[in-house]
Amino acid sequence: MKVLFIGGTGTISMAISKQLLQEGHELFLINRGTRSSELPGNVKFLKADINDEAAVASLIDGMNFDVVADFIAFVPSSLERDFRLFEGKTKQFIFISSASAYQKPLSDYRITEGTPLSNPFWQYSRDKIACEDFLMKKYRENGFPITIVRPSHTYDERSIPLGVHGNKGSWQVAKRMLEGKPVIIQGDGTSLWTMTRNSDFAKGFIGLMNNVHAIGEAVQITSDETLTWNQIYKCIADALGVELKAVHISSEFLAACGNYDFTGSLLGDKSNSVVFDNSKLKRLVPGFNATTRFDQGAAQAVKYVLQHPELQIEDSEFDIWCDKVIGALDSALKAIL
Repeated sequence: MKVLFIGGTGTISMAISKQLLQEGHELFLINRGTRSSELPGNVKFLKADINDEAAVASLIDGMNFDVVADFIAFVPSSLERDFRLFEGKTKQFIFISSASAYQKPLSDYRITEGTPLSNPFWQYSRDKIACEDFLMKKYRENGFPITIVRPSHTYDERSIPLGVHGNKGSWQVAKRMLEGKPVIIQGDGTSLWTMTRNSDFAKGFIGLMNNVHAIGEAVQITSDETLTWNQIYKCIADALGVELKAVHISSEFLAACGNYDFTGSLLGDKSNSVVFDNSKLKRLVPGFNATTRFDQGAAQAVKYVLQHPELQIEDSEFDIWCDKVIGALDSALKAIL
């Protein structure tokens, strides 16, 4: 295949890029150069800012692709640009949406592609819904060959996947565990969640590429494994070799405490129980199966992060915030007792 990725070196897309190159496909990337050195030398870079539409149009003049995928589009205006750039130049255009776009609260915890899209808690999700609406309109009215992909919580080895963390990533939570300090889990920790290793996601994604049956379709790609948040945090603590000291706090309280957008990321996403039905993906990509159990993937991530100090980004502001929130809960309990 001749493929063009807008982005291509992020958490989700890096695994896809590497696998495509290993399989001998021709891959072009338009990106800012982040992590580009991690890719094999046979990747082809188109040096341009994707937002400089005229420059990109000049670069791809006379070129056609089997697949174009945009990994960094978050608002409809980005897709409007992509439509102008790639209409008539690709057999398939893939947009990476988000499973957070599914209705909140859910009417049924079992999620299929037919689950309604509605999220009053998170602008990010509403923007993704608007992007999907735009692309489906172009498919219906112009025949633009779109495929919409909805990932949920997808992770790689460079970051330890957790729920409640600050703006600088999850390392500070892991550091608190290592220091024997309590860590916050939203709710009572029994809501259900799905974590997907990016290498597993890549298998499903590549199976949808240049797939005539995927045109005009929205498809979710996740693991079939479901865990509680208590189990997720326990897997991380076990990988770190420490005891988990969990403090359970309601998502509404965490959102009301300010500082962080937990209204969106928790009430609009992670505090909801989700179980994904991947039957559609498996019909379109026979043989797809996510093979990395979360405890295995978590151990890989912990090992990698501990071996790479540059990924251990401290967040003292979040650390202080955690202590304040946990202290406020303890004070409230003492006042009642």
